Amino acid sequence: MSKNILLCMLLTASSSVVAEKSYFFDEKDGQFDLGYHLAENAYGFLPIPVLITEPAVGIGGGLIGLFLHESEEEKEHRRQQALSSIDGGAQLIPAAMTMVGAGGTANGTWFALAGHRHSWMNDSIRYTVIGGAANANLEIYTRLGGLLPPENAIQFDTTTEALFALQKVQFRVAGTPLMLGMKQLWTESSVSSSNALVDWILQNTLGDKSTTSGLGLLAEYDTRDNLFFPKKGYKFSAEYMFYDQSLGSDTDYQTLGVSGEMFFPFSKHWTFALAGSFDELYAGDTSLSPTTKPYVDLRGVAAFRYQGEQVGVIQSQLMYHIDHRWTVSAFYGYGITNDESVEQSGGSVNAYGVGFRYQLARRYGIHMGIDLATSGDENAIYFKLGSGF
Repeated sequence: MSKNILLCMLLTASSSVVAEKSYFFDEKDGQFDLGYHLAENAYGFLPIPVLITEPAVGIGGGLIGLFLHESEEEKEHRRQQALSSIDGGAQLIPAAMTMVGAGGTANGTWFALAGHRHSWMNDSIRYTVIGGAANANLEIYTRLGGLLPPENAIQFDTTTEALFALQKVQFRVAGTPLMLGMKQLWTESSVSSSNALVDWILQNTLGDKSTTSGLGLLAEYDTRDNLFFPKKGYKFSAEYMFYDQSLGSDTDYQTLGVSGEMFFPFSKHWTFALAGSFDELYAGDTSLSPTTKPYVDLRGVAAFRYQGEQVGVIQSQLMYHIDHRWTVSAFYGYGITNDESVEQSGGSVNAYGVGFRYQLARRYGIHMGIDLATSGDENAIYFKLGSGF
């Protein structure tokens, strides 16, 4: 796809009324840019088109609006930094932001959500809240307790209707990159299947509706140079969640999640990145929703295709920055699952692909583009905001 075609698509996606040509072009390099629109238009937002080709739910789309909130002083400071340096504005503390969006797919899956992120005291205190509703029609795979090999897993459909709310608060430790905090998650959901036997099992184990409520501890160490599209630095995070009837949950279990991202700039044009994650489920209750188990989350792999009580994922990505606007990349990922309760129950998958990014709002370092990915039997295309991890 040529640059001109992409820019026309991005411009068409903007919901703004007709404005002067310079409104959508950067004052430093003259390239198409939505930074001024985001900063100076009281109702300005970054329209993020959502093209869904997730193999688990099929073809679909939607739109997410990203609103950034800054004082006049903050706007002017970011503008001056952006004028003095190509990456100057992106190095500043991220602005408070609000996100509103909705979308759906051909198989009847849909979502609607809203969220807000804010920080105070020079980013020493950070608060995030997200809420919404969703209807997900997903294919779930079972190996009958490890009796079947991964390639012969039995597939059945499920429909999950859910309301959800999440909030977390983090506190910076003595001016360091380390932040500690707490997280709360609440969902109310119902799960059904068109398969009569599967539906009977689900209704008798989960009931008509199920409430999940949990609290957790968070730790995060982040030295990345840009929240939206890092080129150097690293981020390590850990999260332990506790779901219990004393918190209003119908089921009792715990989860542990550990992840990391590292970015190594080899030169002005080349950046190599690594990412990895490990998720584990400690099931104190056997009557859990089939979507509770962690799954391999990789570009090119259907969601919930590879699940287990333990899931590990590693990814690598090589990026070539043609200039400060355009970046092309190639990536590879490997995921593995395991169920400790069943012998020889693990599964693994490889995925790889290529993509590109365009820096859509230079003041904030926001990049958006497309990734094409495959895991052999499955292929997918993704609209991505950020590096891709």
